[in-house]
Amino acid sequence: MPKWPSRSKTACATAWASRHGSAAALPKSLKTNDDGKPASGPSLKARAVGYLSRREHSRVELGRKLSRFGEEDEVRAVLDSLEKEGWLSTQRYAQSVVHRLAAKQGTLRILRELRQHGVADAQISELRSNLQATELARAREVWRKRFGQLPADAGQRAKQVRFLMSRGFGQDTIRQVLRGVDIDDLDDFD
Repeated sequence: MPKWPSRSKTACATAWASRHGSAAALPKSLKTNDDGKPASGPSLKARAVGYLSRREHSRVELGRKLSRFGEEDEVRAVLDSLEKEGWLSTQRYAQSVVHRLAAKQGTLRILRELRQHGVADAQISELRSNLQATELARAREVWRKRFGQLPADAGQRAKQVRFLMSRGFGQDTIRQVLRGVDIDDLDDFD
């Protein structure tokens, strides 16, 4: 008995439906309006609430996600409505980013991410002072988890400096971490 190459049933059905003009047989994702937007589906507000129910989003990020499903004016109106109703908050988003990244990243990297997502400069400067107060302790903890001992030579020192810089810690903080504070004394700085 001959063996035929296996095929994806979905691909075959979709190809057959497109050749024979049967729109009902097409998957929902392939049904579109004349302008290329999906013909049916959740409203923009329902999509936005769905995204926000999973995690906090910035206005810029949520607008980018919703722009695939509606016009710019519609998206702007939905975002304004969500802010007014309390679903969308830049302050909550900024706090969630800080909470998520503070244990692993430096102040510079956290602030860069906030700027990229459209957080206002006033909020960023407020968060900066809080982050800078704990940056040395956070940098020491990140360094301790990764390396645990002071560099023996210039090559290892350069490697540790590059690592801490890639995490977004400032040069002064890195200098203090690598200056040679005893690891047992780290509890005194908390």
